[in-house]
Amino acid sequence: MNKQFPIGKLSYSPDHSPEDREQWIDDIALLPGRIRDEIEGCSDDILLTPYRKDGWTVREVIEHLADSHMNTVIRLKSALAEDHPTIRPYDQSAWAVATGKIGLPLEFTLEFLEYIHEYMVRIFESLDEDQWQRTFYHPESEKSYTIDEVAALYAWHSNHHLAHIRLVTDGKSSSS
Repeated sequence: MNKQFPIGKLSYSPDHSPEDREQWIDDIALLPGRIRDEIEGCSDDILLTPYRKDGWTVREVIEHLADSHMNTVIRLKSALAEDHPTIRPYDQSAWAVATGKIGLPLEFTLEFLEYIHEYMVRIFESLDEDQWQRTFYHPESEKSYTIDEVAALYAWHSNHHLAHIRLVTDGKSSSS
């Protein structure tokens, strides 16, 4: 198994079905609860275990998801409010590590992630077809993204990092 990409890389087609889009929204909506289920009963040692050599710890993965998806909300709002805005990239690794150093309880990050995901889902559920086709430009990837593609990307991103967490937590709990 490829531990860096345990579910494979994103495969997106603009010719997807309406059911695909519904599944993306469901995956985004369900991620916070799936993470809670996965880490329930896990010791701090498990939460501080990296999912692969030189990879993030379970806690850093959760911090990264909150950081990344918070930025996604801002990018979605920019795409809806502005004409093809250029978004601001950020250093994902530095953010994940820095947030952990602040010392916030993991519960705070989990609650924050829940609110971010609820916000994302409400945005997606409110869009008409023209809004799904609005775009932003990402200077790091030198690519324009439609909101439709962003929904697919962040559903994949959610499942991708959930798989990272499961690499560490499967079969483990505080009683193991």
